[in-house]
Amino acid sequence: MKTQLLQKFEMPNGFRGRNKFIVQAWWVIQSSLFTLSPQFMYSWRSFLLRLFGAEIGKGVIIRPSVRITYPWKLRIGDYSWIGDEVCLYTLGEIEIGSNTVISQKCYICTGSHEYTSEAFDIYAQKITIKDQAWLATDVFVAPGVSIGEGTVVGARSSVFNDLPEGMICIGNPAKPLRKRDSNETRTKKP
Repeated sequence: MKTQLLQKFEMPNGFRGRNKFIVQAWWVIQSSLFTLSPQFMYSWRSFLLRLFGAEIGKGVIIRPSVRITYPWKLRIGDYSWIGDEVCLYTLGEIEIGSNTVISQKCYICTGSHEYTSEAFDIYAQKITIKDQAWLATDVFVAPGVSIGEGTVVGARSSVFNDLPEGMICIGNPAKPLRKRDSNETRTKKP
């Protein structure tokens, strides 16, 4: 078994992307002005994120309970929705396309630790979620993953590998089930 000695851990220079004062300022703003803002103040939250370097498109809906580690590593396209209690763990870059939905309680995780390293080295890898994708409730996305345009990821799925475009994917790990059919409708029968 490999020895894990956390006293040897060192944060790589520049890993956070900003100095510690900017990082702390964001965390204070996020805990107050962002989180405590009324639900309907989507433009206000987008303004705060832009103020800290995020690229946020027009008409984006971000709920007040969303958590974003480093906004300067975040890009969201036009008319996308980010639901309640979503965690955008931006140790690395997260790029979310336009008309994309990240539903409540999803965890988009760009970073982890090298478990074979004695010092438990940290790393980050970009996540890309393309236009018109939908991540249903409580989806986990691992570092380095790309989710294709128009892809649906089913509730409580875990995504550890790239997913192709235009598919419905489910499971742990998530795998393509079938094509997303734009002519299909889901309605409850009486």
